[in-house]
Amino acid sequence: MKFIRFKALAPAVIAVAATFSIASEAWAQAPAQVKFATSAGDFVVEVYPDKAPKTVANFLQYVQDKHYDGTIFHRVIPNFMIQGGGFDAKYAQKPTRAPVAHEGREALAKGGPRNVTGTLAMARTGDPQSATAQFFINVKDNAFLDPSANDYGYTVFGKVSSGMDVIQKIKAVPTGPAGPFGSDAPKTPILINSATLVK
Repeated sequence: MKFIRFKALAPAVIAVAATFSIASEAWAQAPAQVKFATSAGDFVVEVYPDKAPKTVANFLQYVQDKHYDGTIFHRVIPNFMIQGGGFDAKYAQKPTRAPVAHEGREALAKGGPRNVTGTLAMARTGDPQSATAQFFINVKDNAFLDPSANDYGYTVFGKVSSGMDVIQKIKAVPTGPAGPFGSDAPKTPILINSATLVK
């Protein structure tokens, strides 16, 4: 794969980086809430910038950029979690920014929540430093996902503050193969119509 440098874009990139930095500083001041309006109903999540500042700033930037609007919950496992934020209704994967630094251990050290029912965490590949836009909501206590001295685990950065009944509804939908997934995809797509910063 070849990487091409665009010198003319440098000022624009710097401007975007500066804007993101300013936004990150503002979001790091206090907890924020994001309302998800979905085809299964609405729910609100509260995020904790004091526990995982980089993760929260990354998530809220995607919210502000309307990245989540029109995406689906593409992975639903009723005794585990529901995952979304990466694919549109046609199972096309959305482009993302560079990965965010893993903050799981730091968040726990600051008194952040563990992977328990109703908490919000970043999804990633086997590489701990690979989280971008996808997130998951735990629908049961998943202690094996918690960071430890020997395992990066998954960064928890918020929780569902209202609308947990909608999460319970989503986790119960029939699933099967769809798009690039061999299993666990809702047979009737669960669409995120919008994700909006409300506080």
